[in-house]
Amino acid sequence: MTVRVTQLTEARTERAARENPDFITAVARAFAVLRSFGPHERFVGVREIARRTGLPKSTIGRLCYTLTQLGYLEFQPAEEKYALGIGVLSLGQHYLAGLDARAVARPLMQELADRMRSTVALAARDGDHMVFIELCHGHQLFRLSLEVGERVPRGTTALGRAGHVALSEDERARVVASYLQGVPTSEWPRIQKGLRRAALDYAKYGFCFSLGEWNNEVSAVGVPLISSSDGKLLALSCFGPAREMTRERLIHEIGPQVVALRDRISAKLGG
Repeated sequence: MTVRVTQLTEARTERAARENPDFITAVARAFAVLRSFGPHERFVGVREIARRTGLPKSTIGRLCYTLTQLGYLEFQPAEEKYALGIGVLSLGQHYLAGLDARAVARPLMQELADRMRSTVALAARDGDHMVFIELCHGHQLFRLSLEVGERVPRGTTALGRAGHVALSEDERARVVASYLQGVPTSEWPRIQKGLRRAALDYAKYGFCFSLGEWNNEVSAVGVPLISSSDGKLLALSCFGPAREMTRERLIHEIGPQVVALRDRISAKLGG
């Protein structure tokens, strides 16, 4: 599955370059190198980066050298591999510092997490994924191995579905077409069905579900949140153990409180 995804990454880059002359392929490939590092990986070698991105090793070598000179990668001679550099952290910190929604949301999220004995997450859209920008835990025995900066898929998570339903119908269709290119064909019917159901659930309840579809031990509910200060598409989610967070409880108790949380954050941000 990884090979399929990484090869399509380069295919998307080439297609984007054909469709718009302003698209700079070299920049896209440099960011593909940075994105190839997993959330818990310290070192990655040129051969593995090439496999994940679908680019030749010679190209990866030049990109890694340039990114190292700029401070976004560090070369480790003992490992003969690369690690992410301090420049990446600096970019992330600048982004997070500029998010008014994060500062406003955190105490309100923690309050809900404690009350529901769950995890409450705030995420931002990143292409085909959602990226955690804040996490608040209220269940001492339920802590998934998740951190700020990690990405979760659009099609199977409550966060991803909440971000999806906030788009226009045309934008949804375009995003789905792009997203499906990165998953096995056998998964398409399940993902498409889930996204269609998310739109229906949102119209009916005001929130979306993920009932063991991303992680079979986790149930979640999610809502979209548009940042009034800059128009960024964000999403809020409350999730916890599936045995405790039944669909009925999500509908009648947790979902409405996540909607209320979203509205409180929106009000504090001015609309």
